[in-house]
Amino acid sequence: MRKDRMTKEQRSRTMSKIRSAKTGFERKIFRELRKQGIYFKTHYAGIIGKPDIALPKSRKAVFLHSDFWHGWHLPSWEHILPSEFWKTKLKKNRARDRKVALALRRKGWKVMILWEHSYDRSPESSVAKIARFLK
Repeated sequence: MRKDRMTKEQRSRTMSKIRSAKTGFERKIFRELRKQGIYFKTHYAGIIGKPDIALPKSRKAVFLHSDFWHGWHLPSWEHILPSEFWKTKLKKNRARDRKVALALRRKGWKVMILWEHSYDRSPESSVAKIARFLK
């Protein structure tokens, strides 16, 4: 395990500035979908997991997962995390994400997950994929 370059206080201050909603990643996708005339609820609290995009009437939910916070390929890079706290936190996030998606599917919701790296590679096709899912 690597030693963190920041003090505990510096790390806390840095991490506290990271937002879980209204991120740049989300705002770009929301804007593009609305340009296409697709309207939806954001961070819908009416169901488990508060999906980033939801269409309650058609029971569709989209989760926009950032690569770090949702642990994309965590096993291949967890060795560089600065402390056991972060390994545990990200593993719990991944487990929670699986539990939420399964619970929603069992309740008849269709669930889509879009990873940030997919959007970064191809913004247009990522937005098109979400639009097809929602229509």
